[in-house]
Amino acid sequence: MNLRTLSAQRIEPLAVVGGMVASGLTDLTSDFAALDSEGWWAVILPFDAEPLFARFDRQRPTAALPRAQRPWSGPPASSWTSSLTRAEFSQRVDAIRASIAAGDVYQVNLTRRLSAPLPHDASMLALGERLANGNPAPFGAVIELPDAGIRIASASPELFLARDGNRVRSAPIKGTTSTGGDFSEKDCAENVMIVDLVRNDLGRVCRPGTVVVPNLLERQHHPGLDHLVSTVEGELRSEVTWADLIDATFAPGSVTGAPKIAAMKHIQRLEPLHRGVYCGAVGWVDADRSRGELNVAIRTFWVEDEELCFGTGGAITWDSTPEDEWAETELKAERLISLASGTAS
Repeated sequence: MNLRTLSAQRIEPLAVVGGMVASGLTDLTSDFAALDSEGWWAVILPFDAEPLFARFDRQRPTAALPRAQRPWSGPPASSWTSSLTRAEFSQRVDAIRASIAAGDVYQVNLTRRLSAPLPHDASMLALGERLANGNPAPFGAVIELPDAGIRIASASPELFLARDGNRVRSAPIKGTTSTGGDFSEKDCAENVMIVDLVRNDLGRVCRPGTVVVPNLLERQHHPGLDHLVSTVEGELRSEVTWADLIDATFAPGSVTGAPKIAAMKHIQRLEPLHRGVYCGAVGWVDADRSRGELNVAIRTFWVEDEELCFGTGGAITWDSTPEDEWAETELKAERLISLASGTAS
C-alpha cells in the first residue's frame, strides 16, 4: 500500500458549504428523492455524470473554513497542462462561429481543463483555506468524500439556484473584464441571452406570471476581474420537487449556451475531456425546511486520476475572436492557478 493510499484513508468525510461545516456522514445516494426526505445534504451535481448526495448528521455554522491539519503545498506552476492547445482552442472557436452563422446556435460555452500532478498528502481543506484567503467567493465550498472519489475545493462566484420553500432564485454570470475595465456589447448580449434561457427554464416549474428579473447587467467585483450578473426569480408551483427543479434548469445556462440542448451537443463534440464536476453544481439542501443553495461549479478544483484539475472557459458568440476568448480563459484561471501553485499572495 503506497503513501498516497494511506493518506487517502486518513481523510474524513467533510462538507464546508453555505456557511456550515458538516461532519458525521450517514448516507450517500444518487436518488433525487433524498432532497425531499429529511436531513441536511451536501449536493454534488457533475456536469456529465451521476449526481451524489451526502447526508451529514452534524452541522455547525462557521464564519471561516476550519483550519487544515497541514498547510497546502501545491503543484509547481510549470507543471500545469491544458486539454486544448491555443491552436486547438482557436479552431473550436471558429467552428462554433460557423455553427452560429448556419443558425444552429446563438452561443456555446467552450472550456478547457488545466491539470497538474496531485501533491502528496494533498488536503482539499487546506486548498480551500488558501482560496478563501486569497480569492474569497460568495459560493465557495470544500467537499471531501473519499469513499465516493469526491474531492472538491470551489471558489465559485456564481449562484445556480437558491430555494426557500416555493421561492427560487438564480443569478447567472455572463461578461468578464479586468478590474474596472469596460464591458463590451458582446458581454451584454451574452448575459441577456442567458437571462432569457434561465427565465424559460424556471418558467417550466414556476407559477405563470411569477418569473421576474429584478436585476439586469449588474457589475460585480471579484479578485482580479469584474463580472456582469443578472438575477432571475420565481415562485414554484406547490407540487414541484427538487428533482423537478433541477431537471428543468440543469445544466446551468451560463456554462452551456443557447439554445441549451443544441449548445450541449456542440460541447460534447468539441471538448476532448468530460467536464466532471466543473460547470455542474455544488451546494447544500436542508430537506426538513425545503431550503437549499447550489453554486455553478466554476473557479473550482477537483481531483481525478491523481491529478488536480481546474476548468476555464467562456461563451462563444458571433462577435467572438479566438484571441479574445483565449485571453478570457487565461484571465479567469490566472489567480486561482497561482494560488494553487503558491505563486500568489
